[in-house]
Amino acid sequence: MRSIVLDTETTGMPVTDGHRIIEIGCVELEGRRLTGRHFHVYLQPDREIDEGAIAVHGITNEFLQDKPRFKDVAEEFFEFIKGAQLIIHNAAFDVGFINNEFALLGQQDRAEIADHCAILDTLLMARERHPGQRNNLDALCKRYDVDNSGRDLHGALLDAEILADVYLAMTGGQTHLSLAGDGSEGDSSGRRQPTPIRRLPAERTRTPVIRASEEELAEHAARLAVIEKSAGAPPLWLQLEQATAEQ
Repeated sequence: MRSIVLDTETTGMPVTDGHRIIEIGCVELEGRRLTGRHFHVYLQPDREIDEGAIAVHGITNEFLQDKPRFKDVAEEFFEFIKGAQLIIHNAAFDVGFINNEFALLGQQDRAEIADHCAILDTLLMARERHPGQRNNLDALCKRYDVDNSGRDLHGALLDAEILADVYLAMTGGQTHLSLAGDGSEGDSSGRRQPTPIRRLPAERTRTPVIRASEEELAEHAARLAVIEKSAGAPPLWLQLEQATAEQ
């Protein structure tokens, strides 16, 4: 499945007060792997940014003066996200602003982005998994050992990259390794502390896959036949192969 992890920054909120998108950041996932493809743009909103919003993301009116408008990137942005699953933290906020931008262009066929993309809200997912706890992005980074040390201010592309790591950790099952004798230091009670799992870089050299030879496959089959004869029933390996073939 192709997924797009998406975040936006805006002039303020709510969208019903005429606030606009000023930054869009997206990163692409294919089969739970970052592909390296991304979409990132700053936008001239044709209105002033609220001081409270500047304090959050640090984007100023002066910085955006020479930036494109949403109409200039609308086609490229839509083509990038079309047909994908959008992974967004607090999706109602971002989707509402995206719908509004397309509506302002008169593109009513795109003014409901959920008609073109599946929407997955990681905030709702986190609330289901961790009820009664803080579930903002910083809290989730701490909970899942995701590095957000560079996040002094909000930024759409940086937050999308961080959210991708959080989403993969939230949906990937085990997030720590705790192995006896792994050298981990204990806490004050002497209990061994879990070691965070670190994702391998995408550009790493891939581990070679060595296939069994014809001779090895024949020896394997012969061994299974011996097991079946002594047990009076097919071994589990053969049962699984048969079940898979019948699906």
